[in-house]
Amino acid sequence: MALVFALSLSPALRLAAQVAPAENTPAENVPLISGGAAFLTATRGGDTTYLPIIEPLLAAPLGQHLLVESRAVLLEDFYPNSGGQSGYSHQHFIDLTYLQGDILASPHATLVVGSFLLPFNTYNERLSPVWIENFQDSPEIENLGQLSTFTGVGAQLRGSAVSTGDLSIDYTAWFSARSSNEQFSAERSSGGRISFYLPESRLETGFSYDRSLQDTQENFFGAHLWWASKGAALRLRSEMGIDHNDAGYWAEADLRTLKYGDNWRGRFEPVFRMSQTLRRASIAGDADLPQVNTERADFALDYNLPHNMRILTSYSRSFASTGNENIWETGIVYRLLFPAWKGKSQ
Repeated sequence: MALVFALSLSPALRLAAQVAPAENTPAENVPLISGGAAFLTATRGGDTTYLPIIEPLLAAPLGQHLLVESRAVLLEDFYPNSGGQSGYSHQHFIDLTYLQGDILASPHATLVVGSFLLPFNTYNERLSPVWIENFQDSPEIENLGQLSTFTGVGAQLRGSAVSTGDLSIDYTAWFSARSSNEQFSAERSSGGRISFYLPESRLETGFSYDRSLQDTQENFFGAHLWWASKGAALRLRSEMGIDHNDAGYWAEADLRTLKYGDNWRGRFEPVFRMSQTLRRASIAGDADLPQVNTERADFALDYNLPHNMRILTSYSRSFASTGNENIWETGIVYRLLFPAWKGKSQ
């Protein structure tokens, strides 16, 4: 019951729920600073880029029924000079990914206002943070249904509609206004998602809908399927999406070698992901999606060090009519979590 209700909440809200004191414990609501820092490298066609990145996340409770949360990204991109010139160029990027307020209206409803991650399918909300991703690159269809900004500016209502020992159903519905603000840009859209979770089978499936309401108005449809073995040693996650011009899917299998215990052998984590995008129309589609049919296979061998640190290594092969490509990626990621200040007993 608690698990599925947590899945219906935003990432920072789930984080605050996990570490907040029990209702009867007299303690101060202390803001939490979380997130991750990483140094990533990627080699394509013999050219290597370097990407140091920091993604801090703030979850600040204001009383018992309000939580303010935000995530930022700070990165520096070093890439080879073009035109055969030697050396590297670089550019930096600083941005707020989202900034929202969560109003806990009831055990079954949370009102979210502000700039929020679009809850279309699951990758954008649950798997995109740098400290969670198993691969540096997102699936090829990540952009489908996320419009051009991956965020909305407006409101959403979400929560757990049904929660029993056999079945849980959670929902999300949102409306986003058009915003040309440089920091909080968004397109006018509306949509929703409904998910079903079977605790006994540890199986979750859900369906998403997004309607673009400005410029070229169109519909986006999505579905996801997640499953985890007992103890979560094996996890299977997948999504599919479709619109007027494009369709695609991704599926990922993730194995934690827990049977060897908490030692050097048990910290290896092999991962495999297959993704495919399909062009459904001859006209140009979303500029952020491949313009030709594309398949990609990703193989990773991650290593979970103590103290919330991970080493990521992966090889990917992309297949398309415009040419095939090999991609080698490595990185080290640190997960951070600490209170903004020391809490005081009341």
